[in-house]
Amino acid sequence: MPKLPPRAKALTATAALLTAALTACGDSGSDKGAGRAPADQKLSWKDCPAPSAAEGGGDAPSPLPGGAEWQCATMKAPRDWDEPGGDTLDIALIRAAARDKDRRIGSLVFNFGGPGGSGVTSLPAFGSDYAKLRTRYDLVSFDPRGVGRSEAVECEDDKDLDAYYQQDATPDDAAERTELIDNVKKFNGACEKNSKKVLPHVRTTDAARDMDLMRQVLGDDKLHYFGISYGTELGGVYAHLFPEKVGRAVFDAVVDPTQTPEQGSLGQAKGFQLALDNFAEDCASKEEDCPVGDSEQDVKDRIARLLKDLDSKPLPGLPPRELTQTAATNGIAQALYSQDFWPYLTQGLEDAYDGDGRILMVLSDAMNGRNEDGSYSNIQAANVAINCADDKPRYTPDDVEAKLPEFREASPLFGDYLAWGMVNCTDWAVDGAADRPDVSARGAAPVLVIGNTGDPATPYEGARKMVDALGKGVGVELTYKGQGHGAYDSKNSCVRGAVDGYLLEGRVPKKGTVCA
Repeated sequence: MPKLPPRAKALTATAALLTAALTACGDSGSDKGAGRAPADQKLSWKDCPAPSAAEGGGDAPSPLPGGAEWQCATMKAPRDWDEPGGDTLDIALIRAAARDKDRRIGSLVFNFGGPGGSGVTSLPAFGSDYAKLRTRYDLVSFDPRGVGRSEAVECEDDKDLDAYYQQDATPDDAAERTELIDNVKKFNGACEKNSKKVLPHVRTTDAARDMDLMRQVLGDDKLHYFGISYGTELGGVYAHLFPEKVGRAVFDAVVDPTQTPEQGSLGQAKGFQLALDNFAEDCASKEEDCPVGDSEQDVKDRIARLLKDLDSKPLPGLPPRELTQTAATNGIAQALYSQDFWPYLTQGLEDAYDGDGRILMVLSDAMNGRNEDGSYSNIQAANVAINCADDKPRYTPDDVEAKLPEFREASPLFGDYLAWGMVNCTDWAVDGAADRPDVSARGAAPVLVIGNTGDPATPYEGARKMVDALGKGVGVELTYKGQGHGAYDSKNSCVRGAVDGYLLEGRVPKKGTVCA
C-alpha cells in the first residue's frame, strides 16, 4: 500500500536489507495516571538500549566518529493536550552532546518524516552527516507519540501484515475492489482494537505541542529545528502554534501544506513518475548498455509489462512470499527515493526479467518496515494513524474510480497505486482534524525552506507553497537541482554551506538561492 516512510529510516533499512539479499543472491511507554508532565521535569540521560521491535529492532547505536556516545532519555507528555493535568505518555528521546561547550547554541531537534519514523533510530543512522552541526548543537531527535518507544500504535500482527502487503492494491474489477476495501477495514479495525486509547492523540498538533514541551525541558528559549519530509509539515504546524518560539529552522524535502490528501497523492504520482523518467534517462544515456532497456521509453515500457504480468503471475520472491504486482510497484517506488539506489533498481529489474523477484521484494520490505526475521516495525501503522487523525477527508471507492483517469495521466506506472491509497482511512476510528494543516506563522524567525527539483515524494513545487503559507518575511526558499528525496544529505556543498551557515552562524541565505 502506498504509505511512504521517512527518508532516513527508509534508506537505512534498504541498505541493510539489500546487503543481506545481495550477499545471499520497545516496549510501549505509557504511564497511566501519572499526573502532570511539567516543563521543569528532569531528563535522565543514559546509554541507549537496542531499538525496540516497534522501532525496527537491531543493535544499540554505535558511537560517533571520535567516540562520542549517544544518550537516551524519556520525557513525560500529556496524553491529551486538552487535559494537560491528566494521564501522561512517554516520549523517547536521543541526543549527542555538542562538541564545543563554550560556543554551544542549544539543542537542534530533528524530525525525519513519515509520519511514523523513529527519530531515535534515524538520527544515529545519519549522525555523521550532521557532524559539523554538532560543533555547536546537541543533536536531538525523538519518537513522536504513536511511534516506536513512544506508545507505539499497534495494528495487525506480522503474519497478517505479510498478507496485507501482498494483496492487490490496484483492483481491476468489482471483486478485487471489494477485497481491497475489506482488507483495509480489517487493518483499520485491528488498529482500533489494539491502540484505541492513543489513536485520538497522535495528530500533528499533538506532536508540535510535545516539541514545545521538549524545548522547555531541554532548557532552550527557542526551538532550533531541522525537519525533513513530513518533518517540514510538523515544523510548520509548530511555527503556527508557537511563532515566537521559533529559533533557527530548516525545512528540507518540503510537504506542500496547501494540498488536500487527494492533491498530495496526485502530486506524488507526478513526482514518482518524474523520478522514474530520470532513472530511465540516466540508464539509457550511459556509455555501457542499459541492461533494462534500449532507450528511455523502452525502460519504462518493459517495467510496465513486468507489472502487468505480475498482476496475474507473481514471481518467486523471498520464500515463501512471491513478488506480486503491488510489491514490485512498492519496491520500485522505494528505490526512487535516492539516486544511490538506482543501481539496485537496475539489478532488481534485470533479475525480475530473468524470473527472480528477490531484490525488488527487499526494496518493498524496506518501504513497509519489514525486517529480515519477518517482524515489522510500527512505521506504517503509525503512518496511517497519524495521517488519518490529521486528514478530514474520507475517500470512497467511487471517489477513487472518478479520479483514476487524472492519476493515470499523471503517472501511467504509479497512478492507480497512489489513487487507491486514498482509501486507507476508510472507517477509521477517529475523525480527521482538517483538510489541510495551518502553517501560517507571522512573526516567526526566518525558516530556510529547501526544495529539490527531482524529489519524487515531496515535489519541488511544495517548497514555494510552504514559503507562501508561512507568511511574509518568514520562509526563505532555496532550490537544489538534484535527484532523490531531500537535499542536505546529498552532500551538495552549496546546500550544506547555506544550511550550516544559517544554523551555526545565523546567516540567512539570499532568497531564491539555487544550488546545482
